[in-house]
Amino acid sequence: MQLTSKQRATLRAMANGLPVVAQVGKGELTPAVLDSIETVLAVRELIKISLLRTVETAPRDMMQAICDRLGAEPVSCVGRSLVIYRPDPEEPKIVL
Repeated sequence: MQLTSKQRATLRAMANGLPVVAQVGKGELTPAVLDSIETVLAVRELIKISLLRTVETAPRDMMQAICDRLGAEPVSCVGRSLVIYRPDPEEPKIVL
């Protein structure tokens, strides 16, 4: 699924008030981090992830790696804050 610029803008606006639900630290993308992101994505569909300063990977590269592994779509990357989206295949909560 490719998001259009309008869909991406809508999701960015929705993400403004969201709390950070996951943090990626020095260990980068461990299976435990991916599992926790996967769990929250299954419930919320749209999530915000924070990268700590100890992460050596560029934020956009990290966002792409997370999206590739979890089948999600990148929404935005501002500084060290990432927003990703993956709709529920059966009952989407966010309709674009």
